[in-house]
Amino acid sequence: MTKKPEAQNLAELSRELLGRARGVRSGRSAQSIFTGTYLRQVLLTLTAGSELADHDSPPEATLQVVEGKVRMSTAEESWELSVGDHIEIPPQRHSVTALDDAAFILTIRLDIS
Repeated sequence: MTKKPEAQNLAELSRELLGRARGVRSGRSAQSIFTGTYLRQVLLTLTAGSELADHDSPPEATLQVVEGKVRMSTAEESWELSVGDHIEIPPQRHSVTALDDAAFILTIRLDIS
Protein backbone atom coordinates (compact mmCIF):
# COMPACT_ATOMS: atom_id res chain seq x y z
CA MET A 1 0.00 0.00 0.00
CA THR A 2 1.40 3.39 -0.97
CA LYS A 3 1.53 6.28 1.46
CA LYS A 4 -0.84 9.15 0.70
CA PRO A 5 1.04 12.45 0.18
CA GLU A 6 0.39 15.15 2.77
CA ALA A 7 0.61 18.87 2.04
CA GLN A 8 3.01 20.91 4.17
CA ASN A 9 2.73 24.63 4.76
CA LEU A 10 6.31 25.86 4.36
CA ALA A 11 5.51 29.37 5.63
CA GLU A 12 4.24 27.95 8.95
CA LEU A 13 7.15 25.52 9.25
CA SER A 14 9.61 28.32 8.45
CA ARG A 15 8.18 30.47 11.25
CA GLU A 16 8.39 27.55 13.69
CA LEU A 17 11.99 26.72 12.75
CA LEU A 18 13.05 30.38 12.86
CA GLY A 19 11.60 30.54 16.38
CA ARG A 20 13.78 27.58 17.34
CA ALA A 21 16.81 29.15 15.62
CA ARG A 22 16.37 32.35 17.63
CA GLY A 23 16.59 30.28 20.81
CA VAL A 24 19.94 28.65 20.12
CA ARG A 25 23.46 30.07 19.96
CA SER A 26 24.12 28.75 16.44
CA GLY A 27 21.14 30.72 15.09
CA ARG A 28 20.01 27.82 12.95
CA SER A 29 17.44 25.07 12.83
CA ALA A 30 16.46 22.46 10.24
CA GLN A 31 13.90 19.79 9.52
CA SER A 32 13.72 17.15 6.82
CA ILE A 33 10.59 17.73 4.73
CA PHE A 34 10.97 14.88 2.22
CA THR A 35 13.14 11.80 1.90
CA GLY A 36 12.58 9.50 -1.03
CA THR A 37 14.57 7.00 -3.01
CA TYR A 38 16.42 9.61 -5.04
CA LEU A 39 15.81 12.97 -3.30
CA ARG A 40 16.09 14.48 0.12
CA GLN A 41 14.73 17.92 0.99
CA VAL A 42 15.52 19.81 4.16
CA LEU A 43 14.09 23.15 5.27
CA LEU A 44 16.87 25.11 6.96
CA THR A 45 16.54 28.39 8.84
CA LEU A 46 19.23 30.88 9.83
CA THR A 47 18.86 34.05 11.87
CA ALA A 48 20.38 37.23 10.39
CA GLY A 49 24.18 37.01 10.50
CA SER A 50 24.24 33.24 11.15
CA GLU A 51 25.97 30.95 8.69
CA LEU A 52 26.67 27.47 7.52
CA ALA A 53 30.48 27.67 7.38
CA ASP A 54 32.48 26.36 4.42
CA HIS A 55 31.53 22.78 3.65
CA ASP A 56 31.80 20.33 0.76
CA SER A 57 29.07 20.19 -1.85
CA PRO A 58 26.94 17.14 -2.42
CA PRO A 59 27.25 15.74 -5.96
CA GLU A 60 23.94 17.35 -7.06
CA ALA A 61 21.90 19.81 -5.04
CA THR A 62 19.83 22.98 -5.23
CA LEU A 63 18.90 25.76 -2.83
CA GLN A 64 15.58 27.63 -2.94
CA VAL A 65 14.86 30.61 -0.68
CA VAL A 66 11.45 30.53 1.04
CA GLU A 67 11.90 33.51 3.36
CA GLY A 68 14.47 36.29 3.83
CA LYS A 69 17.79 36.71 2.06
CA VAL A 70 21.01 34.64 2.00
CA ARG A 71 24.46 34.84 0.45
CA MET A 72 26.01 31.64 -0.89
CA SER A 73 29.77 31.97 -1.41
CA THR A 74 32.62 29.94 -2.83
CA ALA A 75 36.26 31.06 -2.82
CA GLU A 76 35.71 32.65 -6.27
CA GLU A 77 32.06 33.79 -6.38
CA SER A 78 29.04 34.74 -4.31
CA TRP A 79 25.32 35.01 -4.96
CA GLU A 80 22.74 37.03 -3.02
CA LEU A 81 19.45 35.18 -3.08
CA SER A 82 16.02 36.26 -1.87
CA VAL A 83 12.49 34.84 -1.68
CA GLY A 84 11.68 32.77 -4.75
CA ASP A 85 15.30 32.45 -5.93
CA HIS A 86 16.47 28.95 -6.84
CA ILE A 87 20.06 28.00 -7.62
CA GLU A 88 22.14 24.93 -8.35
CA ILE A 89 24.73 24.54 -5.61
CA PRO A 90 28.22 24.81 -7.11
CA PRO A 91 30.55 21.79 -6.90
CA GLN A 92 33.12 23.76 -4.84
CA ARG A 93 33.24 24.18 -1.08
CA HIS A 94 30.80 26.89 -0.13
CA SER A 95 29.16 28.70 2.76
CA VAL A 96 25.69 30.16 3.28
CA THR A 97 25.15 33.31 5.35
CA ALA A 98 21.78 34.80 6.32
CA LEU A 99 21.55 38.49 5.42
CA ASP A 100 18.07 38.58 7.05
CA ASP A 101 16.30 35.90 9.06
CA ALA A 102 15.95 33.30 6.32
CA ALA A 103 14.48 29.92 5.42
CA PHE A 104 15.57 27.85 2.44
CA ILE A 105 15.05 24.40 0.99
CA LEU A 106 18.08 22.25 0.28
CA THR A 107 17.34 19.49 -2.23
CA ILE A 108 19.96 16.74 -2.56
CA ARG A 109 20.08 13.89 -5.04
CA LEU A 110 20.74 10.69 -3.06
CA ASP A 111 21.51 8.06 -5.68
CA ILE A 112 24.97 9.37 -6.60
CA SER A 113 28.07 9.94 -4.53
